[in-house]
Amino acid sequence: MPAPCSDASCSVVKVVARAHPRRLTVDVLGVRCVIHRQHLVARNLSEKLFQSLQYVIKAVNKIRNSSLNDRLFHQLCVTNDEDFNRLLFHTEVRWLSRGNCLTRFYNLFDSVIEFLETKDTELHDKLITSKNDIAYMTDLYKLFNDMNLQLQGDKLNLIKTKNVVAAFAAKLLLHKKNLGRREFHNFPNLSVSCSNDELFAYCQHLENLHIDFTERYQDILNLEIPDWVLDPFSNVNTAMSPQLEEELIELTTNEEIKIKFKNGYQEFWLQKPIPQLYPGLWSIVQRFLIAFPSSYLCERGFSAVTTLLTKKRNRLLVTERGDLRLFLSKLEPDINKLIKQHQIHPSH
Repeated sequence: MPAPCSDASCSVVKVVARAHPRRLTVDVLGVRCVIHRQHLVARNLSEKLFQSLQYVIKAVNKIRNSSLNDRLFHQLCVTNDEDFNRLLFHTEVRWLSRGNCLTRFYNLFDSVIEFLETKDTELHDKLITSKNDIAYMTDLYKLFNDMNLQLQGDKLNLIKTKNVVAAFAAKLLLHKKNLGRREFHNFPNLSVSCSNDELFAYCQHLENLHIDFTERYQDILNLEIPDWVLDPFSNVNTAMSPQLEEELIELTTNEEIKIKFKNGYQEFWLQKPIPQLYPGLWSIVQRFLIAFPSSYLCERGFSAVTTLLTKKRNRLLVTERGDLRLFLSKLEPDINKLIKQHQIHPSH
């Protein structure tokens, strides 16, 4: 039975394979939330980059925290024919906030500079000096956000997680090599006039990110996934026990369940007969498919509760009513059947 839990530092996901009221089989796989780890890596900034980020946050707060400044900036954006007319706040606890904040800020960079020219000349000058740093972080956090979105969803498993994590780790080194050769394909906002010293600092930062990333995801990157899990019908060297080889032979010759494989390995292995017919294979496969690699489902439940418990419904018992279950469930209700079962005019 899979069950998420948390500790004081971050979300930790655990899977208990089998549980019994009188007997508990110790088969626990502990996986630290992969999204939280990615968030920690993204916070790894050099002193100069961190200071440039603070300039951005200060400028956003100066404009957004004042109703007058916000309206004046809105008018300026309309006058300059900008695609957007408001800046986005940076919220540390939201996964995509930093990337979205920087992207919007850099899109409105010229208007922000024009606005601060008369409001705060010191901040105005610091932002101009830090423009390349802001451009670099804008592109970098867009890459982080793209990875973050891939690690969200209901069907995430350890196999998909390893694919995403391994690809991003390799891309960090590729980005470093490309920047060193002044190839800005993945960093389009960086100016070609960027100095060599700045490029060297950015390459060094990417190297540090790669080291930090591989250390935090070492368990995921070292995860060994048997070939037969992804494709049980290919002629691969299983290197398993005779019992598992027998089960694999029986599985590959079972035409009734073979048809499901065209929909992907996950739907194939999650068929109801698999655990009963092939318990040995299932004991290995379930560790890759049942585990919750991230706290996405928990966060989604918290967001649903926040949506349901409005100011006028703050005494609603979401755990005793069906509101939360209906909000999170993907099952479509049969409205016509419910209407037929409802007696509109009860007898007196």
